Amino acid sequence: MTLKINLILSFITFLYSGSYVCNCHPSTSQTRHSTDFATKALDKATEVASYGDIAKQIIDLAVSGAARNRSYSRLADFTDKIGNRVSGSKNLEMAINYMYKAMMLDGLDVHLEPVKVPHWVRGKESAEMVQPRSKNLAILGLGSSIGTPPEGIQAEVLVVQSFHELQRRVSEVQGKIVVFNQPFVSYSTTVLYRAMGASEAAKLGAVATLIRSVTPFSINSPHTGFQDYQEGVKKIPTACITVEDAELMWRMSKRGEKIIVKLTMGATILPDADSFNTVAEIKGWQHPEQVVLLSGHLDSWDVGQGAMDDGGGAMISWEALSLIKDLGLRPKRTLRAVLWTAEEQGGVGAQQYFSNHKVNLSNFDLVMESDLGTFKPVGLQFTGNDAAQKVMAEVVKLLAPINMTKLEPHGEGTDIFPWMEAGVPGASLHVADSRYFWFHHSEGDTMTVQDPHEMDLCSALWAVVSYVVADLEEMLPR
Repeated sequence: MTLKINLILSFITFLYSGSYVCNCHPSTSQTRHSTDFATKALDKATEVASYGDIAKQIIDLAVSGAARNRSYSRLADFTDKIGNRVSGSKNLEMAINYMYKAMMLDGLDVHLEPVKVPHWVRGKESAEMVQPRSKNLAILGLGSSIGTPPEGIQAEVLVVQSFHELQRRVSEVQGKIVVFNQPFVSYSTTVLYRAMGASEAAKLGAVATLIRSVTPFSINSPHTGFQDYQEGVKKIPTACITVEDAELMWRMSKRGEKIIVKLTMGATILPDADSFNTVAEIKGWQHPEQVVLLSGHLDSWDVGQGAMDDGGGAMISWEALSLIKDLGLRPKRTLRAVLWTAEEQGGVGAQQYFSNHKVNLSNFDLVMESDLGTFKPVGLQFTGNDAAQKVMAEVVKLLAPINMTKLEPHGEGTDIFPWMEAGVPGASLHVADSRYFWFHHSEGDTMTVQDPHEMDLCSALWAVVSYVVADLEEMLPR
């Protein structure tokens, strides 16, 4: 890159001076720069490699030592006692208090940072197909949905498989309950129907929507999630139905059968509630103002136990600090675990945290988030410049004892996205997540999904990466 730039500068000199001096060989300064760069990269690799013994100590403690199965046991105790933890609920308040006390007892520096969060209450809900035959439909209202009138809504159903089909059949929409039977392609693609389906149908005169659950696998299980009404569009009730019921009504409609459904939803939206992001730290001994942030979210939806989404991510972030503390380690920079509130409502807690702390943006060395399960780890996803990627590629080599040395592009996470967008390096845990959306936002998200050994591996990875980055001589390049 340096050589190309110098060639361009030489050409510009030629244009403006009318003369040209051959620059066929790099100058002494160019050669020195290239040599210095290579030497610095080698020095950084050597520095990271020097943490091999410490990394092995962390891994051994987590996987086969006194901390074996600890993150799983902590998660089980937490979810069994608290249950699910939707934004604004008493259960979420109990969860925050539980974690605050537990991490204090663990000897960490803990504090709470206040946040205003949405408060949506599901209420009683039901759906029944009354024509062409009677059948109860398993539903879960979508977060932020309005309720129906007390007597419910009974209307004919229009089944479509895409937004395009909805537009094509616009003349049939007025006064109908629109059922979206969209196939599962990927979460990021298919979730648009859950997020936007109600408003898109309401624009055309629908009275309610029922959305096929966003999952590749179903045992008659509805999956909830957040939906977002578009400004200026009439709000209509919306809920998810099972894959099986969506396909049933699709088959009936293709045969020309008239389908009538009665939908009753008692959902209400209350004023924003008081909540907290829960923060635990190991203060850095040399640069306490500089931070490596680990995170998962403490809230969940109001179904299942929220063990997978995202109790596991919260627990391994706590466990990483515990492992480091138990070994008597203290990095140069501060290690900060943040357990976010109201992530499921669009990262509300994380957005407020960013607003409060972005003034210190330059002191955030790395932000990390685990929110796609704590199954067997297969890689670390990372967003940063080329120089930072080279450092992180050396860091993950320290995970060779657990056969997890793959650095992948594109760190992700709702809660760390604002930081990455502002230029802070970001990392996320990539796990063998093929089953994740089987249980996601459903009654199936329980401790039964979790595996103790896999959580140990995740905790070891999280602890090694965060500690080493926090203890390097220099912050990650950006």
